[in-house]
Amino acid sequence: MTKKLGLIHTSATLVPVFQALTDTYFAGKDIQVFNIVDDSLIKNTIERGKLTSDTSRRVVNYVASAEEAGADYILVTCSSIGPAVETAATLVDVPVLRVDQPMADKAVQMGRKIGVVATLSTTLEPTTDLVRRRAIIAGKEIELTSRLCEGAFAALMSGNPELHDESVAAALKALSQQVDVILLAQASMARVVDQLSDEDKKVPILTSPELAVQHLAERL
Repeated sequence: MTKKLGLIHTSATLVPVFQALTDTYFAGKDIQVFNIVDDSLIKNTIERGKLTSDTSRRVVNYVASAEEAGADYILVTCSSIGPAVETAATLVDVPVLRVDQPMADKAVQMGRKIGVVATLSTTLEPTTDLVRRRAIIAGKEIELTSRLCEGAFAALMSGNPELHDESVAAALKALSQQVDVILLAQASMARVVDQLSDEDKKVPILTSPELAVQHLAERL
C-alpha cells in the first residue's frame, strides 16, 4: 500500500536536497512525496528575531493542510519553527516530525559533551532547547556548548558564501576541541563539513536532513 510523506519547507532550496535524500533512502519503497513551500515563514521569524504566534499558527495550518492532502507522515524541514511543529503534532492524527529531532537523539546517544553551531539565533535557541529536552527523555546528563556564527547567514544571503564558510569552519574547528559531538542547527551549514580536512574533524559532525530521512525510511 502506497504511503504519502508530506514535506513542509521554509525555502525552495531545500526541495532538491530532500528529493535527493528520499530518492536514496526510499528506493524500492512504495512512498510518494509531496512538498509545501513558504519562505515567508523563515523570513518573518528572522525579521522579528523569534517565532511569533501568528507564524506558529500558519505552520499549524500547513501541517493540517498536508494531512488533508493525504499525508501518512509529515516532516517539517526548518529548525527555526520547531516549537510550532511540536504544537501542530498535537492537533493532527498523523505523525509529525521536526527535522532536527533524530539529530538531537543521535547526539545524546553519542556523547555527554554536545556542541551546537548555528548562523541564526532564531535556530540556535530552539535546537539547543530540543537537545536538552531529548536528553531528559533519554535519562542522560549532558553538557551543552553553543556557538553562533554572527553575520554568517547574512553573508550567505548577500552572495558571499566564502565568508559564511570561513565563519562556520572556524567555529567547528574550535568547538571540536571541547565536545564529543557537534550538531549543525541548519541544513545550509552542511556544505562546510565537506571542506574540512580529516584532521579538523576531530569529532562527529551531525546534520539534520539525512538523519531525518533515515528515520522516516525506517518508519515508513
